[in-house]
Amino acid sequence: MSKLTVQQFFKMFPTDEACIAHVMKVRHGLRHVCRKCGVEASFHRLADRRAFSCAQCGDHVYPTAGTILQDSRTSPQLWFYAIYLFIATRHGVSGKELQRQLGVTYKTAYRMGQQIRDLMSTVDGFEMLRGHVEVDEAEIGGVARRANRYAKKTIVVGLKQRGGPIQMEIVPNTKTESLRPVVMGRILPGSIVSTDENRAYHLLTEEGYTHGTVNHSKKEYARTDEALGTVVSVNAVESFWRLFKYSIRSTHIHVSKKHMARYLGEFTFRSNHRQMGNAMFDLLIGAL
Repeated sequence: MSKLTVQQFFKMFPTDEACIAHVMKVRHGLRHVCRKCGVEASFHRLADRRAFSCAQCGDHVYPTAGTILQDSRTSPQLWFYAIYLFIATRHGVSGKELQRQLGVTYKTAYRMGQQIRDLMSTVDGFEMLRGHVEVDEAEIGGVARRANRYAKKTIVVGLKQRGGPIQMEIVPNTKTESLRPVVMGRILPGSIVSTDENRAYHLLTEEGYTHGTVNHSKKEYARTDEALGTVVSVNAVESFWRLFKYSIRSTHIHVSKKHMARYLGEFTFRSNHRQMGNAMFDLLIGAL
């Protein structure tokens, strides 16, 4: 499914009223079983408040209650457009770009961006990975110092299920004691796990996983393992690292350790749902 164009977006959401109606449609439905009278009824927009009224008993439903729109002084249409910008780009949206596009202050734009990233980080929930999973780690941001290699870096472990989702987790280092809870907490035992030659991954066979490795130091990036009956590589995770690092350099310049999880959540969401097109927008609206 193709993504919305800017022209299509403003045709669908020309006013704040259209945006509020869409939140109601996606989150509750313009016709559903009323929580108060128990009758399947139509719900009609009230003119004096952000609410819809049951045609049978008059009970009110506030579709933006409990969402990032609830107490915001920024218009729903600007929120919708900000969400649209986040799903329409591969490389993310900076606070300055939101400021230019929305015509709001930088403080407002930055806050909106972080709230949307939080939304993207939590919308999918959690599911254990299974089957064949690629695992690879990356050092992101800062300048490595010989005295303390990780002082300015954020260490992230990426896990990608073949034909399935990708997940990210920040760790203090790449030692066995840091990697064990990530692997055991995110991958079902019995799965095939592809990694590079990092010795910390030797724990995998001990914990009931089938382990295949590629040796990057010898320029080996993919190999067919006859015993496993599959191709061993971590190329899918490394593709994610390339896109994410390029985005930081070109769009965000720098991401601190404090906010790294938000940006990883944003890119993980986009990677997992890039084939959804227009439905990706409604997925976020439904999770507001």
